[in-house]
Amino acid sequence: MADVLRERITAGEYPTGTLPSEAELCTEFGVARNTARRGLAVLEAEGLIVTIPAKGRMVSGTRAAPYRYQEIATDLRGQITSGALAPGAAVPSESELRRRYDASRNTVRQALAVLEREGLVITHPGKGRFVSEG
Repeated sequence: MADVLRERITAGEYPTGTLPSEAELCTEFGVARNTARRGLAVLEAEGLIVTIPAKGRMVSGTRAAPYRYQEIATDLRGQITSGALAPGAAVPSESELRRRYDASRNTVRQALAVLEREGLVITHPGKGRFVSEG
């Protein structure tokens, strides 16, 4: 839940001062209130949201810089849309991406997961990741 909300906040889907209520988040994500609170606590610790007494949680007025995985996903997305990585082409391996972006395995995997959710990259188990042809 925290990852999805973080992406929405950094993308500007929730302007400063707005954020769905705990109850709305519980319904949307199908989680218990305690789980929602833990996710929100993560975002508050990162400075993306603040708690205002008698008003609740809101998106803070300052936007954090994009996370490294978002920068990597943006760069790879650009390569895919420009044709530098053609449909059906193999996406560079995690090891290659780690070297290229000087990033951890987890960071690279997060970037690739974003592209998979967007339908730009598909995984063939045992063969690797490829640019989607559709």
